[in-house]
Amino acid sequence: QVQLVESGGGLVQAGDSLRLSCAASGRTLSRYTMGWFRQAPGKEREFVSAISWSGSNIVYVDSVKGRFTISRDNAKNTVYLQMNSLKPEDTAVYYCAADVDFRSVPGTESDLYDYWGQGTQVTVSS
Repeated sequence: QVQLVESGGGLVQAGDSLRLSCAASGRTLSRYTMGWFRQAPGKEREFVSAISWSGSNIVYVDSVKGRFTISRDNAKNTVYLQMNSLKPEDTAVYYCAADVDFRSVPGTESDLYDYWGQGTQVTVSS
């Protein structure tokens, strides 16, 4: 069993930055693909970014490319999402997730992920 806890969300203005963290307990994350998803009010959960267990393969949704950076520190059992140049449309609850199956390319479908955190709210005002 893996427990994931997100932190780092908050209320910021457009153009500001935030860094989300996802800390894991129960098992090491070093072999898992890790992903970030988000869900805005009234919308379905959306893929944001994912990183392979080694960090060598990274995927982003087009809307965050060039602004968000995913990274991981396996020694700290933590995954990060650095979010720069935030926009009001980035407002959502952000979730981290772990995919225990080995994949050469990180998956973008939420069904592929086995463990989820409780989410952290990010609100970007205009």
